[in-house]
Amino acid sequence: MIGRKRMANLRFVMSDVIEKNVAGDFVETGVWRGGACIYARAIMKSYGVKDRTVWVADSFAGLPKPDNDNYEADKGDRHHTIEVLAVSREQVEDNFRVYDLLDEQVKFIAGWFKDTLPMAPIDQVSVLRLDGDMYESTMDALKALYHKVAPNGYVIVDDYHAVKGCKQAVHDYLSAYAMGETVDIQEIDGVGVFWQRQMPPHPHNQHDTRSTPQH
Repeated sequence: MIGRKRMANLRFVMSDVIEKNVAGDFVETGVWRGGACIYARAIMKSYGVKDRTVWVADSFAGLPKPDNDNYEADKGDRHHTIEVLAVSREQVEDNFRVYDLLDEQVKFIAGWFKDTLPMAPIDQVSVLRLDGDMYESTMDALKALYHKVAPNGYVIVDDYHAVKGCKQAVHDYLSAYAMGETVDIQEIDGVGVFWQRQMPPHPHNQHDTRSTPQH
């Protein structure tokens, strides 16, 4: 579904963080059939990487209904009605097995992002790939994980140009929680975007981002 250019982007950022020893795991929030996660694991394996994890985060039940009371940007969103987007964890695990890539370096986080990601045992992230489509899903992932992205790590937003609410969530988050940080958003294919995380010049800014109330 993500196409060749977004696959090539994933290969580029994964190779870059491995070759330059940027610490942290790969996390994808919203995995559908698991293709990008499987590819990330394959790239790690090709490099002989043993100390990084691929985190596969999804409801495995499709997308949530819009929370109109709290997220106006999701009003009218119909993703929850698209049955093909609901792929079970068992199906995703089977897809990993097809490539002999389901091992101890692949870990699943099942449930709505708002419930699972804040408590997920993820220490540091080198590549964060957001594919939650909606404003709420994108914002929940950013609040829980963005501050864990290592310096020179990457953030990929799959639906940036495809879903208006997704793009709005990115900019709302950066405006509220990443003040002082330079974010140079790069195009991938007219749909997805990515950027490499640059730390603010002041040493206390990162701490401030972490301690900002997450609501």
